[in-house]
Amino acid sequence: MKGETSVSPFFISDIDPLGLQSASKIRNIFMNNKIVVGLSGGVDSAVSALLLKQQGFDVVGLFMKNWEDDDDDQYCSTRQDFIDAAAAADVIGIDFEAVNFAAEYKDRVFAEFLREYAAGRTPNPDVLCNAEIKFKAFLDHALALGAAHIATGHYARVREVDGRFELLKGLDSGKDQSYFLHRLNQHQLSKSVFPIGHLHKTEVRKLALAAGLPNHAKKDSTGICFIGERPFREFLQRYLPREPGEMVTPEGQSMGRHEGLMYYTIGQRQGLGIGGTRNGSGEPWFVADKRMGKNELMLVQGHDHPALLTHSLEAQDAVWVSGTKPRSNAYVAKTRYRQADSSCVIDTVTDTSFSLRFSKAQWAVTPGQSAVVYDGEVCLGGGVISR
Repeated sequence: MKGETSVSPFFISDIDPLGLQSASKIRNIFMNNKIVVGLSGGVDSAVSALLLKQQGFDVVGLFMKNWEDDDDDQYCSTRQDFIDAAAAADVIGIDFEAVNFAAEYKDRVFAEFLREYAAGRTPNPDVLCNAEIKFKAFLDHALALGAAHIATGHYARVREVDGRFELLKGLDSGKDQSYFLHRLNQHQLSKSVFPIGHLHKTEVRKLALAAGLPNHAKKDSTGICFIGERPFREFLQRYLPREPGEMVTPEGQSMGRHEGLMYYTIGQRQGLGIGGTRNGSGEPWFVADKRMGKNELMLVQGHDHPALLTHSLEAQDAVWVSGTKPRSNAYVAKTRYRQADSSCVIDTVTDTSFSLRFSKAQWAVTPGQSAVVYDGEVCLGGGVISR
């Protein structure tokens, strides 16, 4: 019936919240019940594989190695993650393999990461990694193995409505990762399963503990692997030349020297090398702008300085995961992960760009980051903030 919501059966959160539906019912739905799960070594992906196995799917665990340069125990070793993923796969009772996507990652993600920093922007490589590696190179590999779908431990959900696939927020608002998935296309979304999207993190850990998974208490990973915990400036200097310059106020007052515009981001407070007592107010200083032509870093004093607040933005390189661009209409959007949804109106929109206005001024909107648009709990897509 037209207009009726048809929920694809392989979206676990919509079939059976506990992931315990009988294997026979699942197999009646599926002609091919093989699913390849991206096992990272963390608890989220392990529980995703566990739930699918409990439902009777033919599950294969796959560990992706995406970075090789300087891959050591001090900063970003994949060795322990591989061991943890293999141990979880053994407990769950599924086949396990490792695939090296480092070349694809360097070409499709890291090269863009460097280009963006060189241009004075602050990129979000995790967003691009999802679209280019986890849901492209990984998906292609899984399909070549004969799988019908792939699964990951993202906190997000998918449903099918009238032949289109919708990306929904994860029910745990504190862990929702739909922001990072907004660049997926309809094909990628149709092949993707997010088994823990209906769960809260505490529930995931309880399931892992009950199943005896060895990584049930493993700390969540943060940041991007190729940087890890290493000093960011030291890492970036290996690939981009250092170009020091002046730090100035909007009025042109010199505040000292910066180490290179690529090392700073809009809204940054730490690492500026100046105290909060300058000019007598005692308020901290923040990065408000990068003047690329003059190689100047503009600083302002006070968290709520007008230069840090904006009511509008423009975004390029837009991708609409919903399968069609939204209308010029009222929605909500966020300009960084974990930011609260903010009411906005899309003024202009094309297949590849859009501009929008927020009802309340947004703090430190940063070129290079992603502006992601939502209609309620449905992620429509987004683009790269240009200004």
